[in-house]
Parts: sequence; structure tokens; C-alpha cells
Amino acid sequence: MKRIYSSHWSDYELIDAGNNKKLERWGNVITIRPERNAYFSPILSNQEWKQKAHFEFMEETSSKGFWKTLKQNTPKEWQINYKNCVFNLRLTNFKHIGIFPEQQTNWDFIKNHIQEGNKFLNLFAYTGGASLIANSIGADVFHCDSIKQIISWSKENMENSNQSDIHWVLDDALKFTTREVKREKKYDGIIMDPPAFGLGAKKERWKIETKFPELVQIASQLLSQNGFLIINTYSPKLKEEEIQTIVREYFSTKKIEINKLSLKTTTGKIVEYGELTRVY
Repeated sequence: MKRIYSSHWSDYELIDAGNNKKLERWGNVITIRPERNAYFSPILSNQEWKQKAHFEFMEETSSKGFWKTLKQNTPKEWQINYKNCVFNLRLTNFKHIGIFPEQQTNWDFIKNHIQEGNKFLNLFAYTGGASLIANSIGADVFHCDSIKQIISWSKENMENSNQSDIHWVLDDALKFTTREVKREKKYDGIIMDPPAFGLGAKKERWKIETKFPELVQIASQLLSQNGFLIINTYSPKLKEEEIQTIVREYFSTKKIEINKLSLKTTTGKIVEYGELTRVY
């Protein structure tokens, strides 16, 4: 499988990676976080990592932990920019801090393929990087996420970016899109970033490898004739061949690209972030 690379920008740098961790700079703040795809050896020494970093995430379980402060008097909430968009970052007990920088290549794709007045749908939208990019161009943006606090975080990002008028949808992505199909709605651009696995609000199990066909089918019903679809998948159980077969079934007349979403560290290591599918 070919790789497609996201780029660093002035406020983000993947400095080094290895030993199942990554060293990242967010503006002036540097963090160490777990990364299962960094299974190789880093270039910089452990001492160099600790000298650079302000915070390190310490795992207590596979999904939770705490941040260890390595440099005192460092703010635990701060802002960074990507072009004309502002992201509010903060340390959470889930190792995430409010942005997925590997999505940079998708933001640029959206910027090049969306137009003013187009309808754009961001599913599993998190804090809204794609929403802000599409909204900054003048698209009619619908931002869907099932967690109320994340919607609030996204609103902060919108307001601090001097934007307005994003449609906030606090709902399960599949339930919302199923209703949108019944309403015969169409979108000119759709991006979805579903989790590999998880539990729903009623403790129902979510596995991307079982939900993927349904997501693609619904997207095919919602996408306008000349629209584009972006899907990120992070499960090793969902192989390129299976993705290609399912997507081709519903989008036989469109161009389909499947690549390994990747970022290269400043030290030259490559970190992979799952499969990136684009249909346009």
C-alpha cells in the first residue's frame, strides 16, 4: 500500500518516535504520548526526549492515564493555529489534547475540493478540524459527534477562529445519517473518522470492521453526484482489499484512492495512522 503524508506546520512538529511513543511539539509545548505504531527504535535518546518535553502521558489502562509534568510553570491549556483556524488544546486523561495533526492532508484536500455554498458533513467530528476548514471557505457545515463536551470544545474552536454558523449535531453518527437518508438530504463532501472500537451510549459494542459496510452504504446515499468522501480507518482487521471491495460496490463510477496515512518525524522515522480512503 502506498503512503500519503501529512506535513508539519509552524505550530506542529512530530519531532521523533519510537519505543511505542512519539515526541510532538504543539506551538511552544512539547509532549510525549503513547503510539502503538511507533514499534521501532527512536533516533534521539530517552534523555534527549525528557530534556525537550514539558509533559509525558503515563498510561494506567489501555484507554486512560495521567500527564506527568516534566517542566514546571507550563500551561496545561493553550492554543495553536493552522492557517486561519484556531485550536484550543488541553491535557485530557485520554492522552488526546484536542487535535489529530495527521489529518492535515485531509484538511488541504477539503480546501481544494469544497466550494462556497456546498454542503459538508463531518461525522465522528471530534473538535472539528475539518469543520473549521470547510466553514472557512463558506461551506454549509454539519458537525456530528455523540459527546456533548466535545461539541462544546468544537464551538470554542469555531468562536476563537472568528467563525460562525456551523450546524452542531449531538447524535450517534449512524442514527443521524440514517435519518438524513430518509429526509433525502445530499452532501457535496463527507468526512468520517470512526473509532476502531468502543462502546455506545447504551453499552452497544462498536467495531469498525463490522460497521464499515453500513457506513459506506449510507455515505453513498448521502453523497451528491460530484461529491467527495473521506474515510479514516485504524483497525488492522480491516484490510485494504476489503476496503476496496466494499467501497467499489457503492462507488463504481468514482475514483477511489486507498493509502496508508503517515507522518514523518523530523528525525526521519515514519509513523502510520491507518488507512485513508478517498472517493471523488
